[in-house]
Amino acid sequence: MANASYDVVVIGGGPGGYVAAIRAAQLGLKTALVEKENLGGVCLNWGCIPTKALLRNAELAHLLQHRAKEFGFVFDNLRLDYTAAVKRSRRVVDRLVKGVGFLMRKNGITVHTGTARLRSPNEIDIQTADGNAEHITARSVIIATGARPRALPGVTVDGQRILTYRQAIVQDTLPKSAIIIGAGPIGVEFAYIWRAYGVEVTLIEMLPHLLPLEDEEVSAELERAFKRLGIRFHLNAKVERVEVTDDGVRVTVTQEGKETGLEADQVLIAIGVQGNTDRLGLEDLGIRTERGFIVVDEHMRTNVSNVYAIGDVTGKTPLAHVASAQGIVAAERIAGVDTITLNYEMMPRAVYCQPQVASFGLTEAQARERGYEVKVGKFPFQANGKALGLGESQGFVKIVADAKYGEILGAHMIGPEVTELLPELTLAQAWELTPEEIARNVHAHPTLSEALMEAAHAWTGHAIHM
Repeated sequence: MANASYDVVVIGGGPGGYVAAIRAAQLGLKTALVEKENLGGVCLNWGCIPTKALLRNAELAHLLQHRAKEFGFVFDNLRLDYTAAVKRSRRVVDRLVKGVGFLMRKNGITVHTGTARLRSPNEIDIQTADGNAEHITARSVIIATGARPRALPGVTVDGQRILTYRQAIVQDTLPKSAIIIGAGPIGVEFAYIWRAYGVEVTLIEMLPHLLPLEDEEVSAELERAFKRLGIRFHLNAKVERVEVTDDGVRVTVTQEGKETGLEADQVLIAIGVQGNTDRLGLEDLGIRTERGFIVVDEHMRTNVSNVYAIGDVTGKTPLAHVASAQGIVAAERIAGVDTITLNYEMMPRAVYCQPQVASFGLTEAQARERGYEVKVGKFPFQANGKALGLGESQGFVKIVADAKYGEILGAHMIGPEVTELLPELTLAQAWELTPEEIARNVHAHPTLSEALMEAAHAWTGHAIHM
């Protein structure tokens, strides 16, 4: 049994954990990281990164199949190779995982490979894959164990007929038909990827819209786009049963009191996540949890003073960039340096299907419900020169702000590369700029970012190009 002592031990090597470890090391703390699988966690290995690689392939597949003639390309016998797409995505993953390993070495962070359990607030037992045991100690511990797919009661994931994103991201052959349960970001991204490669896709969502947490106008625009792609969806639909059959899978749903049976080759369950809090020893230490997530204060500290938690395991906002931001705050708090307080409501959100969806803050409906006198500025990409040149003119930018003071309450976008347009608006909100000041900021022409300026002009009542 090996023994070592550290200032900080981070449990979990995902985008929260490894960033926390780097920041702690930068601040002069002797730091170790414990990871039971792969550095980079779900984000780099089975989530954010490989899906973005596959989505790029899907965009090209759609363009070549359905719009090549529009761009002046004519060819015969086009063949799409999904296996090659998956291999490319894994190469991207491998490169980034190696990069994280390099960063650990560069910053002098000791990496322990194995499964960690807290023996006390300062002691961690590690069980390695080869059956050996290690025991390390730390002045402070950061739990960054992430989350796993939430299961449907009574449904067994077999990795063949019934999948979660963990199996879906690495399978290199596709079914002829698929049902996706859950129309949040994971569901709609896989729907777009699979449909681009010819899969007959049906989405099932228990709430009234695709991407039900987004602004209603954005969801409605995405629904129109998905209909044009041939993606079917059932909204306000409750899943009653999922059954494996001789030919595939049968999903029984209830809509408006009527039961319907849907059949496909595979089912992907994408209904959210649950925190990885089990087998960590939290109960023995009295660390507080709610609904399966670790409770933390504004500086990521649990009710046990030297134990912190960050990322999806906290249940705050299950996004990689939020986990990274939390990791920096936790490390800075432990080191005793100035840090910030995160505003989770204003965190950027990004969905990478086509058209892309990006947002932050309050929807228009939420802002009105909270009693704000709301004023909206909106601008369509149909009137943006760069979007027309790209041949991607669907969608719009929508800025929601307080009519009296110009306080930006949120922004909601759907269209080409809108995920890249978020930072200007989130920075403006953080520094209390108004739409009028965004409108007066000269944007290069022609760019997609001009749509932000135009939406801000529209908010002032002086839209230029519409």
